Amino acid sequence: MDDFRVSLRFDDGVLGVVDLSHLAGRGVFQAWLLDRVFEQVFISPVGALQWPGDIDLCPDSLYRQVTGKTAAEVLSLMGHSLTHA
Repeated sequence: MDDFRVSLRFDDGVLGVVDLSHLAGRGVFQAWLLDRVFEQVFISPVGALQWPGDIDLCPDSLYRQVTGKTAAEVLSLMGHSLTHA
């Protein structure tokens, strides 16, 4: 999609669009401002969104953005529980 947005479909059927424009031009995401870099997104073997230059975004974080669920809710769906250091 344009304007630094990606349309996502997760294994459980959840669909949604994530707006990543707040990251564009910041830190490693400066690369997205270069000609057509953002459009080179692909899915890594672990399910992360990834771009050239080893830029990636965690699938759990993206799932939380699409669903509005908390980290604890997402982990419980995955069969994990939160542990604290």
